[in-house]
Amino acid sequence: MEQIKPNRSGGANFEARTIKDIIEPAKSLFNKVSVKTALDEMQARAIDSSSVIDQRGELLGTVSKTKMNREVGGLGHDPTTEPVEAHMERNNPYCFEDQTVAEAEQIMLNAKFAEVPVVNREKLLVGTINIEAIAQEKRLRKDGENAWNLKCRA
Repeated sequence: MEQIKPNRSGGANFEARTIKDIIEPAKSLFNKVSVKTALDEMQARAIDSSSVIDQRGELLGTVSKTKMNREVGGLGHDPTTEPVEAHMERNNPYCFEDQTVAEAEQIMLNAKFAEVPVVNREKLLVGTINIEAIAQEKRLRKDGENAWNLKCRA
C-alpha cells in the first residue's frame, strides 16, 4: 500500500486536531482465512469490504465481496480453500493515527473513499476514519467557535 501525500487545508484548530481522537475500532480479516470465511464474516457484519491484516496486526490491504465473488466464482476456485490474501487490493489509501483531521479528509477526498483504515507508524491497524466523522468534527468545531464568538460579543 502506498501512502498518498496530503494537501493541507482547513482552519488552524481543525488542522491541529489528530485523527486518533475520532477514529473508530477497525474490524478486519486475517490474510490466511478462506474466501468463504471472509464472505461469511462480511455478510454477518453487513459490510461490502474489509481491511486485511497479518497475524501481527499489520495492514496488508483490503478485500471486497464483489471482487472475491467474481474472481473466485468466475474462475472456478474453491472458496473454502482459496485464501483471501490472493484477492486483496494492496494500494488503497490509509492514514496514520497522528495525522491531522484535515490531512485525513484530503486523503479521502483525493482517493474518493468514504472510509480508510488508520495505522500507527509501524503500520499496525488501529482503527478506521470516515468522512462522516470528519464532517461531524467540523460541525462541532464550527459550533464551538460560534458559541465562543457570541460569548465574547456579550
